[in-house]
Amino acid sequence: MKPEIYYTALKTYDSDNKTGFSWKEYLNFSEIEHLKELVSLDGILNALAFIPDLDSSEEWNYIINNDGMVMFFFNNLDYVLSKVEHLEFFNLLAVIKEPSKNKANLGDDYDFIGYDLIDKKGDVSALTNCGGFDETFLPSELNTFGLISEYDKAKKIVTALPINSPDEEHIDCNLYEVWRHKTIGRKLTN
Repeated sequence: MKPEIYYTALKTYDSDNKTGFSWKEYLNFSEIEHLKELVSLDGILNALAFIPDLDSSEEWNYIINNDGMVMFFFNNLDYVLSKVEHLEFFNLLAVIKEPSKNKANLGDDYDFIGYDLIDKKGDVSALTNCGGFDETFLPSELNTFGLISEYDKAKKIVTALPINSPDEEHIDCNLYEVWRHKTIGRKLTN
């Protein structure tokens, strides 16, 4: 069965960040010292790059509702692209909720960048916005985007979080496979 693919466009968060936590403050907080750019599904750190019109019944045709919780994932790539056509830089992401071990095949336009664990009650990443769960994983285990690179490791973490930290928030998570478009919205580096 082919996985359902959702799309989103999120703000970039790297050393050029000018709002919220400075990049240096975030690196100190997160202890992910090898981070080059945070590409997370966390709605606080990598906020949506556009504001959908939630009063428009038309727009609700594209918004994904996750068990009563509105997630800013969308079921139509053209819709997302129409919302960001005026923006210069953003991360155009394709995501698969609760993926299988076999990665989706998104062709040559996207790069697989890792797995994120997002709180089922919101849009907080247990990997990058909770101050760490050292008994389950260490910051050094995250890749240069703040994600987990290997499926088996991500599944192990999502299972262990509620066992190792039962009294903490943001431990009941969905696993997401994250792909980033290679050119649309990207900053060009030399």
